[in-house]
Formats: sequence, C-alpha cells, structure tokens
Amino acid sequence: MNTPAYTRAATLPEILSRRIVVLDGAMGTMIQRYKLGEADYRGERFKDHAKDLKGNNELLQFTRPDVISQIHEQYLAAGADILETNTFGATSVAQEDYGLAPLAREMNLAAARLARAACDKYSTPDKPRFVAGALGPTPRTASISPDVNDPAARNVSFDELRAAYREQAEGLLEGGADLFLVETIFDTLNAKAAIFALDELMEEAGERLPVIISGTVTDASGRILSGQTVSAFWHSVRHAKPIAIGLNCALGATLMRPYIEELSRVAGDTFISCYPNAGLPNPMSETGFDETPEITGALVEEFAKSGFLNIAGGCCGTTPEHIAQIAQRVGRYQPRCCGASLFGGLKAA
Repeated sequence: MNTPAYTRAATLPEILSRRIVVLDGAMGTMIQRYKLGEADYRGERFKDHAKDLKGNNELLQFTRPDVISQIHEQYLAAGADILETNTFGATSVAQEDYGLAPLAREMNLAAARLARAACDKYSTPDKPRFVAGALGPTPRTASISPDVNDPAARNVSFDELRAAYREQAEGLLEGGADLFLVETIFDTLNAKAAIFALDELMEEAGERLPVIISGTVTDASGRILSGQTVSAFWHSVRHAKPIAIGLNCALGATLMRPYIEELSRVAGDTFISCYPNAGLPNPMSETGFDETPEITGALVEEFAKSGFLNIAGGCCGTTPEHIAQIAQRVGRYQPRCCGASLFGGLKAA
C-alpha cells in the first residue's frame, strides 16, 4: 500500500491494514471518578487565579499530572494502541473562558509529554503504542450564528481558529505526539481551520504525521451540527488525506451504526475509525452513561464483524473496562479493507 511518507508513526498504516487498532476511552468522565475539588485544579500555581477553575480538565497536567498519568496507564493496560492527549479543550479559544488562553501551548506540551511517557512505558516491539495529539472543536463555531436574530453573526473567525490550532499543534508536536486527531467535529469549517494549521506546521517543521479526522453526528437526521451528511463531511475533508476518517461521541453505538456503515462505504481510500459514547447519558450511572462494558463491547464487535472498522475505541462514559472489552472482541476480526492504494498513491509533501 502506498502511503504518505510519515516521519512519525511510520508503521501505523501497515498495522492498520493487518488488524483493528484500539483507541483509548473517555478522559473527562474518568476524571470525574476522582472527585477532584477546586483546590486540585488550582494547585499552588493557580491558587490566586481570579476565576473558578474546577472542570478545566486540561489544567490537571500542571496541578494533578498523577491523575492524568494513571488514566493513561489504565487504558494502555486495557489494550489501547493509541492514547489521546488530555487536550480536548487546550486551545486559546477554549481557555479564554477560564482566563488562561496564554497557557495553551504549554498545556499541550505538558499533556503530550505525559502521554508520551505512558506510551513509552507500555510499548513493546510487537505492540507499539502511539500518542495521538487531540484537537477538539472549541466552544465556538465558524459556520453557525450564535444569535438567532442575526444569521450573519459569528463569534470566531477562520483565522482565529487557525492560529489557535497552530499553537496547540506546536505544543503537541514538541511534546512527542505521533499523530494528530481532529475530533468531535460539529462544524466542518472549524475542522478545516485545524487541517490548515496542521498542514502549515508540518510543512514548516519538516515533519509529516498521520492525521485522523472524526466527526460527530448530532441527531437522527444523520448530520453534523453544521448541516452535512457523513458523505458530504468526508468529501469536504478528504483533501487532507487523513489516515482515517470516522465518527465519535454524540450517539451511542446503536444509533451510530447506519452512519458508520455509510462512511465505511463512501470513504474507500482511507481507514475508518469509530469511538462511540457508552450509550445515552444517565445521571444515575457511575459513569454518567447507560452502557456496561459488555454492552458497548458487543455493539462495537458487531461493527467489526460487519467489516466497517480499522480503529475502535470509546468516547464519553467509557472506561478501561469498556476498552478491554472492545480490544478483546474486535481482535477476533479482520480490519476493513480500504482501496488498493491509499489516496491513490499520492505522497505527502
């Protein structure tokens, strides 16, 4: 298979063609298990910060790195091949809400180093572990007006998003990320800003990392929030030549099935990823979601059995126990085959 000339994670395409690769599970709902208070988030460094910080999970790489490292290692012990950095909200755009935008780059650097250390600890010659630098969607949207009375209103521009993603990616790259994961995409224009920033950075740095792009179907219409079907979403981002395209979050595996099947059908020249929530939210559950590890594992196994998957993992509400079930079950099946030549044999610059 001809693949782009990756300078990191160069073995990943061959592994994906050989077996289903396992991604880790949720970070946020795992952090909730630790029942951390405001003091845990503040630590000594931020004890006098003017705004409340509880819930700013990306701050924990500074104040409670032990918690983040423990969660990483639990997922690796459960069988994860790819570990996401704790950087879903680590952009200057997202950190503005906490008055911490200037720390975004440092936040990503610290997170990548924690994930790198965990992966290095668990990697073996026959089972390498990869750090995925996670780029979340930000709390703003470049395509949708936040004002119902003014359809033209926007609270962020493409250039602002590009700059924020560039800063984030620089920290992830320096910290040791093997690949980038642009995830939970509800607005394709936001994703395009991230893709532009990644291409720009990799060209200037002389590095070429695999990129996974993962959208989020928000309702039963089968569309992401900015209005695209999964087919349209794929055709909007395929120019980025991602190593994988997929879906995550929003819907549990049951409701996600027709959309991952459609994506598997239309995206014939790349791999497919899928990491659903553990069902629908349930505040009475310990994880905040309905499905047990056995239920989620069985649902994702059916995707693998149907030939839809190359990468499988979990999103909100999933735990190391969920990932262990997924790893055990999908390991019984061959990965989905993509085209004979990934991206038609085109080489990345």
